[in-house]
Amino acid sequence: MIYETIVTTCSAQGEVHIAPFGVQWSDGKVVIAPYKPSATLQNILETGRAVLNLTDDVRIFAAAIAKRTPFATQEVAHGCVRLENCLTHHILKLDQVEEDAVRPRLTMTVEESVLHGPFMGFNRAQAAVIELAVLVSRLHMLPIEKINQEMEYLKIAIDKTAGERELEAWQWLVDTINNHIARESGLQQA
Repeated sequence: MIYETIVTTCSAQGEVHIAPFGVQWSDGKVVIAPYKPSATLQNILETGRAVLNLTDDVRIFAAAIAKRTPFATQEVAHGCVRLENCLTHHILKLDQVEEDAVRPRLTMTVEESVLHGPFMGFNRAQAAVIELAVLVSRLHMLPIEKINQEMEYLKIAIDKTAGERELEAWQWLVDTINNHIARESGLQQA
């Protein structure tokens, strides 16, 4: 099973990187499989650390994918940062790297967990935003027809159950898709 989270990492120089990440829990450890190349992979390999952030604010997922202004972070132990407004954060330490040409598997131990607030659950609109964020992260791999078809279905949940946060996040992702289509059309016409 894959859990949708936000992973915060820092480079060896202290630059913060925020990325939505599907992670797995295995025998009490967290398994992250970032694509090569990625800032998340490089940062974890450089520092041996990451923070797993659990949040119900889907704007953070959308902002990271749509390259919007990042959300505020707060320093925690071991030179790591967490999302300031996350519900829970887990400080992770790298244990093992299973090499792969495309997606190495990083097994990490939870060193510290802190609960900041209760998780009330996701509504359908929040789940739709997260699903669209996953699709947008794969714009370079999926046909635009597939993304449009999925987006049309997901929009039903947005129309029925979205609040202001979900509408804002949805629009960021739609804008990203539209910008991608415009760039691709411009390249094809050139």
